[in-house]
Amino acid sequence: MLDGDQVDETGDQTGQAGLCHGPGGHADPVGDGRIERIERGAVELAIVQRRAVNRELPLAITLGVALPKGERQRWLVEKAVELGVARLVPLICERNVAQPTAAAIERLERYVVEASKQCGRNMLLEVLPAVAVVDFAVQAAASPPGAVRWAAHPGDAGCAAISLRDVLPSVLGSQCRMAWLAVGPEGGFAPAEVVAWSSHGWTVISLGPRQLRTETAALALVAALAAVR
Repeated sequence: MLDGDQVDETGDQTGQAGLCHGPGGHADPVGDGRIERIERGAVELAIVQRRAVNRELPLAITLGVALPKGERQRWLVEKAVELGVARLVPLICERNVAQPTAAAIERLERYVVEASKQCGRNMLLEVLPAVAVVDFAVQAAASPPGAVRWAAHPGDAGCAAISLRDVLPSVLGSQCRMAWLAVGPEGGFAPAEVVAWSSHGWTVISLGPRQLRTETAALALVAALAAVR
């Protein structure tokens, strides 16, 4: 908790500062901080100097994704934070393998904080409430003209998906400031969900001939877009 020129950290997030820096060390990625006190379950930091640091991408990426199972959720969130995703929205799909319950959302938020501290990101990825595919498609349809709206779907799943390499050039040199990306469960979206993407102005794209895990597809899509922007 920030209070004037002092930061008090308690609970699960104290270990990183204490173990990495120790008393008297510097521990703030957005300024100069000095660790004043370490106790069991609590670390007190004194802010020596603040710095305005921007480590965000030039476009805000909203990633809608069908949550994978178990620890793969942690890995997905950790890498999404590192790659600069601004918002993560769990998608409610016909073929969900993990349900985006309130407890799951709370867990994802903890992973965001842990990953942000590890990679030095000073803006937290926002985990939004779960929504159905069609609602996410409609939300993105209201975004400004020129916004990227891509839904990843296996090219051999009965849908004429466009290759990612064919759509990436359209983003090169563009002034696009917003991107909406969607990745379904392994095996892809249900036929009605694919129709929902297309009918609301999304581009359905393929990430190649191999079957990718949900988290692999999501992060490959984010990394490719971030690399050209």
